[in-house]
Amino acid sequence: MKKIVLFFISLSFTLSSFGQDTLALDTTWVRGGFASFQFNQTTFTNWAAGGENSYSLNALAFVFANYHFEKNYWNSYVHMNYGLISSQYDKSIRKNTDFIELQTKAGHEIGKKFYYTGLLNFRSQFANGYVYPNDSVVVSKFLAPGYLTASIGVEWKPVDYFAIYVSPTTGRLTFVMDQEIADQVTNGASLWGTEPAVYDSNGVLITHGKNINAEFGAYLSATFLKEVVKNVSVASKVQLFNNYTDKNKANRKNVDVLWDLLVNMKINSWLSAYLSANLIYDNDIVIQDLNDDGVPTGTAGPRTQFKESFGLGLTFNFGDPVPK
Repeated sequence: MKKIVLFFISLSFTLSSFGQDTLALDTTWVRGGFASFQFNQTTFTNWAAGGENSYSLNALAFVFANYHFEKNYWNSYVHMNYGLISSQYDKSIRKNTDFIELQTKAGHEIGKKFYYTGLLNFRSQFANGYVYPNDSVVVSKFLAPGYLTASIGVEWKPVDYFAIYVSPTTGRLTFVMDQEIADQVTNGASLWGTEPAVYDSNGVLITHGKNINAEFGAYLSATFLKEVVKNVSVASKVQLFNNYTDKNKANRKNVDVLWDLLVNMKINSWLSAYLSANLIYDNDIVIQDLNDDGVPTGTAGPRTQFKESFGLGLTFNFGDPVPK
């Protein structure tokens, strides 16, 4: 975990230096982003209403590079977020946020505001993940899972800051490159949608779970990146995917949903607040239902997953501002 925090610190200084370079004006490129660090502390002393001392640290970086010349464009971005938390009664340091996404997209104009477009997207996480309070079984790590999406389609881009992309020919790979994670099952299903491991009635492993799940289907995304008011920038993306090739034909009507939101609110040259939200619905991911005590109820299935975080801290802005 220390290596991850050091990575974000090094990245912020590197990007800050990049933003201060005096380069010749190149109107074909728009490059920029920000790195942010938030530290939160809550302390109670003889507090009658009760409470628990806690500390948290979060590092976030968003970098984009957009190229547009005549009828061609190439847009890329990297979005990373990692957070740790520790409380008074649980001395361990736990991660509470972990996210990596890289995307590159290139297109050629075929009509007014319409482009033939190719897209490549990768998502994963940095470090080991657990379903607390059980910290003995790893349920996620780098490339377990990892998602790679590749597609060719048509994009409508009416303005620089907004685009809708549609592809009837999209391939999506789910990687679970740790065999112990690939072998975990919940109600007969694997954790991350790959073909599950097979166990006998005594719980003895017969067949290992598959490490890769390949899907082919239709994909739609809508992206928005803009300074909506002075010093408030919004980056939002909705992705929808329908798998034509699901072995269970009844599932071919299902649509996977992925929504990411990042709002950066600049207070002054070094201080800002941010809001981050993520929503996932994936029919291949089985979630165990828990009671109020955190004990599994015995039921499980696809569920809508939602995560939100808000922070205030140091921010390093660099490069070009986002489109206004």
